[in-house]
Amino acid sequence: MSQPIYLVDGARTPFLKARNAPGPFAASDLATVAGSALLARQPFAPDQLDEVILGCASPSPDEVNIGRVVALRMGCGQKVPGWTVMRNCASGMQALDSAMANIQSGRADLVLAGGVDALSRAPLLFSDAMVRWLSGWYAARSLGERLALVKRFRPGYLAPVIGIMKGLTDPVVGQLMGQTAENLAYRFEITREDMDAFAVRSHQRVSAAQQAGHFDAELVPLFESDGTLHPADDGVRHDSSMAGLAKLRPFFDKKYGRVTAGNSSQITDGAAWLILASEAAVERHGLTPRARITDSQWAGLAPEQMGLGPVHAATPILQRHGLGLNDLDAWEINEAFAAQVIGCLRAWQDADYCRDELGLDGRLGALDDTRLNIDGGAIAQGHPVGASGARIVLHLLQVLERTGGQRGIASICIGGGQGGAMLVERCA
Repeated sequence: MSQPIYLVDGARTPFLKARNAPGPFAASDLATVAGSALLARQPFAPDQLDEVILGCASPSPDEVNIGRVVALRMGCGQKVPGWTVMRNCASGMQALDSAMANIQSGRADLVLAGGVDALSRAPLLFSDAMVRWLSGWYAARSLGERLALVKRFRPGYLAPVIGIMKGLTDPVVGQLMGQTAENLAYRFEITREDMDAFAVRSHQRVSAAQQAGHFDAELVPLFESDGTLHPADDGVRHDSSMAGLAKLRPFFDKKYGRVTAGNSSQITDGAAWLILASEAAVERHGLTPRARITDSQWAGLAPEQMGLGPVHAATPILQRHGLGLNDLDAWEINEAFAAQVIGCLRAWQDADYCRDELGLDGRLGALDDTRLNIDGGAIAQGHPVGASGARIVLHLLQVLERTGGQRGIASICIGGGQGGAMLVERCA
């Protein structure tokens, strides 16, 4: 990069598990609370930002350009542009990458970037048949026309279309994201026991990290209007066990499948932000950078194999910097599904895959488990699609600081067949 991109600070909300009803907070509420708390502790005023960029995969119809809505609500003023980006699961990471590009080009020096989604509020939609019937009803000009429409009405028209199911289905290959995870389980011979063991590990690590206070520095508590407090990620099962997970039935392929709700990430609401700055902004405002984003990479692959996106995005970064998998002090790979992360690990160990798909001479190797998602991940914490890409970069920073590590990679798979990755280096 022509100039350093500094990570100055970051914050996020607790991730709140969807519980079959709209959650207590709209997406803009989540982003506003976390962003306002983050900006309040900075030595610059919110209106001194050059822009606000927010990733969101499922904005509400009344918050379509949610980046601008939240910028105004946080007190950034009318002159600070706010805009929204969408790259499915990596929308929050795309916001960071867009901020980096604008800083590199000289269009910006100080940017607030992150991601948000309130997936519990994903809409229920009318079917096309119901919409056509309603269209006819409102166009009818006489009682006779309306009576004829009543006769043609069918109760099945009222069956809702679940918006989040449509959003999580790849329109090109016609598969739900969980079905793409089943593809990886088949390809790399990942057993149900492998997946469940990985899920238990995620819950255990998040539980231990919560008890040790490892998330405290990045969290901004949420309060409902009635005073109800949400201080921490609430999807973790502190008693998760292989026996408990074994009771769950496959969800995406009910006859032959291995992917269950228990070894998949949770439907969740949450927001995460980071402040990115140029060297000029650091000097102007007297900032103390915590880290630098020294490289980023996007990659494409077959949509039905989308879970391998981290392999295709992170490997070029490793090659550019002459690094092996275990030359990094820490890794954050978003846990969309246990099968997906395990598939990535096995792809790097598969000589044929590395040669045929990555253009390497042979296998890249085995990633040390003690360096990967050491505080757990989305299987236990949840995956608010727009926010996860920013969350894993933020937590990677926290891990490096806590452990004294110097370098790490955050990487994420992306619905539609893509992957994203960022190389982070601590300043201290």
